[in-house]
Amino acid sequence: MFPSTMMDLPLTIQNILWRVERLFYDKPLATYDEAGNATRSTYGELVRNANRLASALAKEGVRPGDRVATFGWNTQRHLECYFAIPCMGAVLHTLNVRLFSEQLEYIINHAEDKVIFCDRSVLPILESLADKIPTVQLVVLMNQGPEPTGKLKRTVDYFEFLASGDDQYPWPTLDERAAAAMCYTSGTTGNPKGVVYSHRSTMIHSLVAALPDAVDISESDVLMYAVPMFHANAWGLPYAAAMMGASQVFPDRYLDAERIVNILEKEQVTISAGVPTVWIPVLNLLDRTGKKLPALKKVLCGGSAAPPALIAGLRRHGIHLAHAWGMTETSPLCSLSRIRSTMDGWSEDRKLEVMAKQGVVVPTVEWRIVDLDSGKELPWDGKSFGELQVRGPYITGTYYNDPTASEKFMDGWLRTGDVATIDPLGYVQLVDRTKDLVKSGGEWISSVELENLIMAHPKVLEAAVVGLPHPRWQERPVAAVVPKSEHKGDLTAEELRAYLSDKVAKWWLPDEIVFVEAIPRTSVGKFAKSQLREQLKEIAERWAATATA
Repeated sequence: MFPSTMMDLPLTIQNILWRVERLFYDKPLATYDEAGNATRSTYGELVRNANRLASALAKEGVRPGDRVATFGWNTQRHLECYFAIPCMGAVLHTLNVRLFSEQLEYIINHAEDKVIFCDRSVLPILESLADKIPTVQLVVLMNQGPEPTGKLKRTVDYFEFLASGDDQYPWPTLDERAAAAMCYTSGTTGNPKGVVYSHRSTMIHSLVAALPDAVDISESDVLMYAVPMFHANAWGLPYAAAMMGASQVFPDRYLDAERIVNILEKEQVTISAGVPTVWIPVLNLLDRTGKKLPALKKVLCGGSAAPPALIAGLRRHGIHLAHAWGMTETSPLCSLSRIRSTMDGWSEDRKLEVMAKQGVVVPTVEWRIVDLDSGKELPWDGKSFGELQVRGPYITGTYYNDPTASEKFMDGWLRTGDVATIDPLGYVQLVDRTKDLVKSGGEWISSVELENLIMAHPKVLEAAVVGLPHPRWQERPVAAVVPKSEHKGDLTAEELRAYLSDKVAKWWLPDEIVFVEAIPRTSVGKFAKSQLREQLKEIAERWAATATA
C-alpha cells in the first residue's frame, strides 16, 4: 500500500471548543426565562465555564468513560455540559425529561450515570427516583426552581460547583472513536435503547449538517432550535452551530407559538428547527395576526412527516421549510429536501411535491429500500415501497449493552422501521412506520398520506390516522381531527369525507372521523399513535360487537 503523508489528527469535540475560544469568543448567546427575559452571554464565557466544569468534575472523581447525565431544557448551562463532559473524556448522557418515571429509572441505571446535571424545574421528578438510582453520587442543580428536599444523596448548586473548578483545565488527548455522548430511544415498545455517539461521528455529523445543501450554517447565522437538547443532541445543531461560529438562542422549555414567534422576531433568528407539531400552531398564529419574520430564512422540520399544507403555508409568509429525516440512531441527520437547480423551471405545485418528501441522502450516508416480505432490495422508481435502511460513519452499528440489538441490523445496514419509496432522482418519501401502516383487505394504506391530505383542509389544524382491528378487513383507518379554533363545531365528518373522495381510493377513506381537542404526543412532540389507538379502541370493540350480533 502506498502510504499517505497527511497528518492523522483525531476528530474530537475539543476542536469545536478550540474554534469558539479562538475565533468566536465574542459571539452572543441568549437564554430566555418564563417571563420572556433574556440572559445574555458569549461563547467566551461558555469556554471559561466549560473549563471550570470539567475541572470540578475531575475533582469529583469523574474519569474517562464515566457517564455524566443532563436532565434539563434548552439553556446555555446545558450547552456548557455539552462541551465540558465529552471534552474531558466522560460521556454526555442526555436524559429525556418527558419520559415516564419507570423508563427514566431504567435508563439511568442501564447507563450507570455517576453525576446528573438537573434543571430545578424538573428536580421533583428526579427526587421521586432517589432510592432507585444507586449509581448517581451527585446531582448538580441548574437554573431557577424548587430547592432540594434532601431525598437525593448529594446536591450542589451549579455556580457553587463551578467555583470549585479551575479556570484552565488541561484537556486530555482523546481517541476520536471514544464515546462522546449517548442518547436513548423513546422506547415506545420495550425498554429504551442506548445509542452511543463517538467524537468522530459527532464531528462528521457537524460538518455534514453545516454544508450548503444540508442545514447551511454560517458564522452570520442565529440559531434557535425548538428541538429539546435531550433529543438526539438537539439534532446535532448545538455542535454544528458552534463549529461554524453561529450565535445560539435558547428558549428553555417554553415552546408555545406566541413565545416562539416573539423570540424569533426579537433575536432576528435566521435558522430554527422543530417537529411539525411545533410549526403548525406557529403558522396558525402568523395567519391570524399577520406577523412577519423577515430574518427567518429557514425552518428545519423533522421527527415526522410535515404536511404539504404546512410547507405551503409557511412559504406564504416567506419562510422556507426544509423537510428532513433522521433518527436517534443516525445522529440524526440523514436526508434533507431541497429544490435542485435543474428544477427551477418546474411549476410551484410540482416543487411543493418535492419539498413534501424527506429529500436526498446527505454526504457520507447511504440508503436503500428493502421489500417487507422477501428482504430484497427494491428499485428507485418512486413506486416500490419497503423498509428504509441506512449506513454511514455516524450511523450506530449496535445498541449499548443490548442482547437484542442484532434484530435492528441487516448486513451492516440499520433497519429504520420506516417504510418509504425512493424516486429516480434519489428523493425519499416516507410512506409510514412499519407499525403504523394500515393493512386493509390485504392492501396497504399509508396513515401519513391520509394525515397530510386531511391537514390540507382549510378548517383542520391537526390530524392523526391509525388502523384499528376490523372483523372483516383486518384493519380499517380511523382519523382523529383537531379543527382550527374558529371552525370548532362547523366541521363535519361528511365534509371531510367529501373533500377526500376525489383524492384517494374509496377503500382508503377513514371508516370513522372523530373530532378531538388534542392529539396525544410522545416525549419529543410526535403524535403518540399507540396512545391514540388506546383512546379509540371503543370503535374497534363496537365493530367487533356488530359483526357478532
